[in-house]
Amino acid sequence: MKLTFHGAAKTVTGSCTLLQIDKLKILIDCGLWQGSEEIESRNWLPFGFPPAKIDYVILTHAHLDHCGLIPRLVREGFAGEILCTEPTRDLARLVLTDSAQLYEEEAAVLSKKERRRGGGPIRPLYEIEDVLHSLDRFSDPIPLNKTIDLAKGIKLQLRDAGHVLGATFVQLRIAEGRKRPKRLIFSGDLGNTDKVLTPDPAEPEPSDVVILESTYGDRANRSMRDSIAELRQALLLTFARGGNVLIPSFALERSQELLAVLFQLYKRKELPGCQIFLDSPLALSVTKVFRRYSEYLKPEEAQALAHSPNAFDFPALRFARSSEESRAINALASHAVIIAGSGMCTGGRILHHLKHQLWRPECSIVFVGYQAEGTLGRKLIEGARTVRIFGEEIAVRAQIWTINGFSAHADQPGLLRWLSHAQKPEQIFLVHGEISSLVTLKHAIEAKLRRTAHIADWKETVEI
Repeated sequence: MKLTFHGAAKTVTGSCTLLQIDKLKILIDCGLWQGSEEIESRNWLPFGFPPAKIDYVILTHAHLDHCGLIPRLVREGFAGEILCTEPTRDLARLVLTDSAQLYEEEAAVLSKKERRRGGGPIRPLYEIEDVLHSLDRFSDPIPLNKTIDLAKGIKLQLRDAGHVLGATFVQLRIAEGRKRPKRLIFSGDLGNTDKVLTPDPAEPEPSDVVILESTYGDRANRSMRDSIAELRQALLLTFARGGNVLIPSFALERSQELLAVLFQLYKRKELPGCQIFLDSPLALSVTKVFRRYSEYLKPEEAQALAHSPNAFDFPALRFARSSEESRAINALASHAVIIAGSGMCTGGRILHHLKHQLWRPECSIVFVGYQAEGTLGRKLIEGARTVRIFGEEIAVRAQIWTINGFSAHADQPGLLRWLSHAQKPEQIFLVHGEISSLVTLKHAIEAKLRRTAHIADWKETVEI
């Protein structure tokens, strides 16, 4: 039995791990590389395995860095089944369609420039047609905690990872040809505890092999209570200066979690007088999926969504679906909270808002999620004085806030606590983290849990 790490090894994106059990080949996720130009160029490289030889893709959740290369995988020959929960299936449809549309638009612009130079058309990484073909590969959804027979002697169970709606970690029990079954766990992305909408991660069963994400392996998150208080402070100080608050946010989970937090402030009459704009067509569509599968949320939040007002429907909240509605927001000089994608400022409507607001010292930019190396968001939190947006040099005069308590990722204490329930795994492989996080988490595991952990290398194959 072998594992090969085709992605998210010594970096945070591009999750893709190949598990080979005799002749059976299973991919855990098939995600997009995101970040610097060097990292994103990997999206065009050969997969490192023949897609037609893959039997299953087990999709842990619908973030692009976990599902974003599935359309290309299908176009290049994958004809097996994609296994996931029902919310993940519906969210992946939205996320992948949006991604393909952006790739097509980018290719059209580049093709025009190339033709002016006498060249030919530029092909996108994948197209909407590829997404439609990939959706045909999704099998019947798997309910949480249900054990299914994946193949002879191989049982699969998806458990709640507490990360985003429908997100899971993967438990495999492999008995075929073995005196004692081998128990494997792929963590996917594990959620932070004490979030407003989604439950805490489920506890894993005792396991022999664990593949563990390490995004925040080098830190402890602030408490949700302190994070909400800091967000309120950012709003009060910014509005007192006569400015607006921009929140770059991922369309999936972070935007909905922020709305839930702002609604809590509204209910407690602690929300300053303002207008809140969710300026992301994708986030609006994702919010509808949250409503549809509210049973995957905390019970009290599911019940609250059945009544009005609620986190997705209260007086201060405005939705901007069209580009005209988005542009109109920039006419407001103050008392606007603008939640827009992309979460790492690599594209989307947030760039237009940054162009209009970043140079204004009375405004604030509030980061509530991970910012990968090489992204505009990372440059801003690291103190860049000027940044380039749409070919224009923009001064950074707005106040920059980083509030990590809203993160959808478990911190080091959370990762150690979750891993401890696996008891005494023989092998632990660390993925989905930058070097500092990986090394720090490795040392913490060895010091606090007395287990050896191995930091996976890109394209490395290990026997298990």
